[in-house]
Amino acid sequence: MHSARRVICALGLLPILLGTLIGGVNVAHAQAPERKTTIIVPYTEYEWWLINWSDNTIRCRVLTSQDGLPTLDQVGTYCGQSLVNEWMSTELCNPEKRAKCEGVYLFLAATTPKEKEVVVELPPALVLVSLEGCTPQPPTNLCSTLPALVLTGDEPLPNQSILGIQGTFDGEPFSCDGSVCKIPLRVTPLQGSTIEFWANSSYGDSSERFTAQVRVIDTGVSPEPNGGGWYVDVISSQWQGTPLSSCAHIWEAFPPIGDPPSWLSTPDHLDLLASEEPYYYLAGRLIVQGLVDVSSCPNGGLLPNGYADVCGLEKAHPIVTDWQNQFDQRIIDVGKDTGIPAQLMKNLFAQESQFWPGMYRVPYEYGLGQITDKGTDAILIWNTAFFQQFCPLVLSESACAGGYLSLGVDNQAILRGALALQAKADCQDCPIGINLNDTPFTISLFANTLLANCAQVSRTIYTATNMMAGRVASYEDLWKLTIANYHAGPGCVSYAIHQAWQSVDDLSWAQVAPFFTEPCRGVVPYVEQITR
Repeated sequence: MHSARRVICALGLLPILLGTLIGGVNVAHAQAPERKTTIIVPYTEYEWWLINWSDNTIRCRVLTSQDGLPTLDQVGTYCGQSLVNEWMSTELCNPEKRAKCEGVYLFLAATTPKEKEVVVELPPALVLVSLEGCTPQPPTNLCSTLPALVLTGDEPLPNQSILGIQGTFDGEPFSCDGSVCKIPLRVTPLQGSTIEFWANSSYGDSSERFTAQVRVIDTGVSPEPNGGGWYVDVISSQWQGTPLSSCAHIWEAFPPIGDPPSWLSTPDHLDLLASEEPYYYLAGRLIVQGLVDVSSCPNGGLLPNGYADVCGLEKAHPIVTDWQNQFDQRIIDVGKDTGIPAQLMKNLFAQESQFWPGMYRVPYEYGLGQITDKGTDAILIWNTAFFQQFCPLVLSESACAGGYLSLGVDNQAILRGALALQAKADCQDCPIGINLNDTPFTISLFANTLLANCAQVSRTIYTATNMMAGRVASYEDLWKLTIANYHAGPGCVSYAIHQAWQSVDDLSWAQVAPFFTEPCRGVVPYVEQITR
C-alpha cells in the first residue's frame, strides 16, 4: 500500500517537480562510479629462447602466458620478423651435429608463477516487469480484474541494494522507495501507453532506462458472470510473464485484441491445423514416385507439366491428405518455441511447395519453404542468434566473430550455400527421390528466417518513417509485409513502403500493396492467399 500511495501521488506532481526529479537523476548518472573492479589473477609466465644451433648464442627471449608454443605473432613482437623468418626456414637438425647446423631453435628456458591485475566489468542493476492480480494467458490475455504493473529492482552486487525505482507513465513522473514499485493500471488508448523506468542503487549509480508498452482495453462486458474484463498486454525487454510473439516484440506492435485471425494462430491440437487441400502438384509428385495407383487413369493421371489431372488427384487424394498433415506437430512445436504462428507457417509451406520438400517450380529452391542461396542473406544478417550458432559449424570462430557482413565475399557465399543445402531434400538414391528424415528439423530454419524478415521489415519501416513499426502499422499488416519480404525480397518491399509513406502517410497493407512495381506485383496475391 505504501508503494501504491507514492505512485498515485507522484503521478500528479507538478511539471517543475518532474524537471527537478529528472535533473537530479542526470546528475547522479554523471557522477556515478563505474561498475568495474580489479582482481588479482595467478598465471604462469613461460620464457622461451631462440638459440643458434651453431654456437648456442641466445638470439631472443619470448615471454608468453599460455600453454604450448608461442605464436608467430608473439615471436615477431619480441624478436622481429627477420628472426621469425629465420626460425621458420630452419631445417630439422641432429643435436649431435649441432655445430654444423644452421638457423635457430626454440627452447623453453623457465616457467615462473606470477600474478596480474585484471579489470572486470561488474553486472549492472536491472528492473524486471510483471503483473500482480492477473496472469494473462495468450492469445486473449484476459484479466477479470485490473492488475497492477510491478517493477522489481535487481541489484546483483553483494552488499548493495536497490534504494528506489523511478520513471514516467505517459510522461507523468512516479517514484517508489525500495526495490518494488507497484503501479495500478488503467484503461489505455488502443496503441497503449509508454512507461519508462529505472532503479537507483546504493552503489551510487542507476540502472539502464528501460521501457514498457502497456495496453489495457475494457472488453465492455461485465467480468461476472459472462467472463468479461480487460485485455492486458505488455511489451518490454524486461517482461517476466508469458512472452508475446517474437515479431510483436521486434516491431513493438500489440497483437489483435482478443483472439487473433486464424492465419495468425498456433492451435494446441493437431486437428485444428489439419487440412484436406487438393494439391495437384503434390499429387503429381506422389504419382511420379509410384506411391499412387493410377493404372485406371488415362495418361497415367498426369498433365504434361507434371501436375496431376483430375483422375490422378482423385486417386491420390488419401495420400495427399496424409502427406500435407504429416509435419503438423512439428510446425506447432516450432511455432510455440519461436513465436511464429503455426497456421501462417503451414499456409506459407502450402504456397511455396505444396509440402513437397524437393525441388518445386524453380531450380535451386529448397525445402518446404523453398529457400534459395540468395534468400539466406536475411537470416544470416538479421537473426544474430542464429548466425552465431550456425556460422562456426561452417567457418572458423575467428572468421565468424565480426558477423556476416564482416565476412569476405567468398566466405559469405560458402555460408549461404551451406545454409540453403540444410533445407535440400532431393536425393537420387532415396526410394521416393527425397530424404524426409531431416525435413521436420528444417521447419525451425524457416521459422528463424521469418524472424529475420520481421527484423528486416522493422528496420525498413524505421528508415522510412523514423518510428518503430508498431507505431505506424498494425500487427496483421506487419505480418503481411513480412511475408512479402520473405517471398519478393527487401528491394520490392522497401520501395513500396517508402512510396506509400511519402504518398499517403499510411503503411497498412491495403495502402502499400498498390506501390509494388510490376516485377514485384506477384507478391500481392501470394500474401493474400496465405492470409485469407
